Amino acid sequence: MPEQIRMTIIYAVLIICGIGMVLPFLWMLSTSLMTQSEFNKQERIFIPKETYFEWDNGNQKQKVIFVQNKGKTSIIHLLNSEDKIIEEYKEVPTTQVKKVTKNPSFHWQNYVKAFNKVPFIIYFKNTLLVSFFTLIGVLITSTLAAYAFARMEFFGRDFLFYLFLSMMMVPEPIYLVSSYVLLDKINWLNTYQALIIPWCVNIFTIFLFRQHFKSLPQELFDAAAIDGCSTFGMLWRIMLPLSKSVIATASIFSLIGSWNSFMWPLVMTDSPGLRVLQVGLSYFNQEASTQTTLLMAASTFSIVPILILFFMAQKQIIASYAKAGLKD
Repeated sequence: MPEQIRMTIIYAVLIICGIGMVLPFLWMLSTSLMTQSEFNKQERIFIPKETYFEWDNGNQKQKVIFVQNKGKTSIIHLLNSEDKIIEEYKEVPTTQVKKVTKNPSFHWQNYVKAFNKVPFIIYFKNTLLVSFFTLIGVLITSTLAAYAFARMEFFGRDFLFYLFLSMMMVPEPIYLVSSYVLLDKINWLNTYQALIIPWCVNIFTIFLFRQHFKSLPQELFDAAAIDGCSTFGMLWRIMLPLSKSVIATASIFSLIGSWNSFMWPLVMTDSPGLRVLQVGLSYFNQEASTQTTLLMAASTFSIVPILILFFMAQKQIIASYAKAGLKD
């Protein structure tokens, strides 16, 4: 097969897969901009369109529900600005009632309604607090552990490292009960410590830093040792300045993990004042289960901050993964 045809097929498949991954997000965004009645009709999927009846009596235009046409007169229900009926079965001239179609129709007020329906400001504050302190802990523990595994010689180093990696295969529900018992013993349940400290160590981040540290030339460390640089000085003055892409990648993945955390904070906390974003969305889902448009609006503004961070650091992520794939 010619190279050009082969590459065309590969890119076509990748484009189709990419579109398939983006479509759910486009559906979520478009649904968040619809009215609930429009969503229930299911006439449009991606382009919001609003259709309603309007009564124009010559002085003002008012949104109505059309009930029945009786020739020269029509029966309508009058609606207020919140689409609630304020007067029923009003008879008006048929010529004053007309059908209005807005295409496209974007209802940005859905985001305001969703944000004010439950205390999302508290959920965002808790999530930002937990994410920030978890990130600081992850960066400190990962750089120190990775430096030891990559550049220091001690008995059982490789065995201990592979033992760490094997822990990545253990799913969270397996150690959830034992973790709950442990946190209960030290009185950390329903506290910020339970949300932050257990997640200040991330095995994947240690692996990422370790692979990067091993790729750095040994000559740099030999020269630093000759100049009298200490062990910690090599980490602080040589490794970290050369690890900006890896630090950016580790930061993004740590923030994404904290931002999307649900099971752990749901089990370890029960106070409304300690709810993080995903737990808050779950409770919002219970309160607004019939209001799909508000649910999609809440989901949209919940993922936007982390998407922005990801796109800002995507070059560093690609660079760090390329280095992590190097052989020892």
